[in-house]
Amino acid sequence: MTAATLDLAFSRGRTSLRGRLDRLRDKRWQVGQCALAAGVAWLVAADLLGHPTPFFAPIAAVVSLGTSYGQRLRRVAEVTAGVALGVLAGDLLTHLLGSGAWQLALIVALAMTTALLLDAGAIFVTQAAVQSIVVAALVPDPGAAFVRWTDALVGGAIALVAATVVPRAPLRRPREQAARVVEKVADLLRCAAASVEDGDVDRALDSLRDARSTDGLVVELRAAADEGLSVVASSPFRVRHRGSVRLMAELVEPLDFALRNTRVLARRVAVAAYRHEPVPPEYAGLVRELADCAELVADELRAGRLASAARPGLLALGEASAHAPRSSDLSAEVILAQVRSIVADLLAVSGMDPLEATAAIPPHEEG
Repeated sequence: MTAATLDLAFSRGRTSLRGRLDRLRDKRWQVGQCALAAGVAWLVAADLLGHPTPFFAPIAAVVSLGTSYGQRLRRVAEVTAGVALGVLAGDLLTHLLGSGAWQLALIVALAMTTALLLDAGAIFVTQAAVQSIVVAALVPDPGAAFVRWTDALVGGAIALVAATVVPRAPLRRPREQAARVVEKVADLLRCAAASVEDGDVDRALDSLRDARSTDGLVVELRAAADEGLSVVASSPFRVRHRGSVRLMAELVEPLDFALRNTRVLARRVAVAAYRHEPVPPEYAGLVRELADCAELVADELRAGRLASAARPGLLALGEASAHAPRSSDLSAEVILAQVRSIVADLLAVSGMDPLEATAAIPPHEEG
């Protein structure tokens, strides 16, 4: 194995480890919440209600909470009902029919059929089947039907309470990730401006490769926005943040457009540098000014504000782009067009209606 191969393997392993640690850091609250809910559910069922082995209580609590905030309250209700139905069906039918292969198959079929007739979701149906199997196969004690059913309700109730308690971190993540996206736009624009000025092919190609690897930023932004919306929808303690989180979620589309248009600009700058196509030097100034505006947008987003402070600079830049010298070369024309498109995208990020943002940029002067 060559040294280059070893270096590549080490680099990928380090990147993978970093990704796993980041994922653990993002989910550490949910892990702790599930663990605490499981312990509390067992404590309530065992010590307060006096049940000897109330393992259905922590099962219902953990499965209900999961490790995501999406539709938590609905998931808690479905899992609780599914566990309770499965436990009750398993106990009653085992008492009537005994235990065995055909009895188990019949119990599962009846539990799932009942869940489907109740117009339940997929989680409800699955939990009804799983818990009926557990009761029928592992704990065939028909005398404890009501106890196990109570355990399932206890676990679900604990999960419901826990689901309403969420940290502030998921509410900060959308604006922090939005700021990261705009910072990347600014970085790419600065590299593009420098390549327009000096025609450095290597820098332009490196910037293009960097631009093509940015899809994950928008994926993370959408996930952060969805998680934030789920938190304010499930927690009565975070209702006051609902408006700000929704505003940040509405910025996902214009930020996606801004990053896409920046990639197109980076590509045309690389093409122009590679082919030695002339680009008016004024374009480098426009791109650099756009990078400055993007940095101001990022600062505003990170501070939890709509980037209205960046609007005057963006409008002035849109006006200046209308008076920029024209070129007969395709790459130069695309670069200028993308500058104007990114201005419109960032104006939308600042809170302007997208159509108004586009209309605010004057048309190109002819000639």
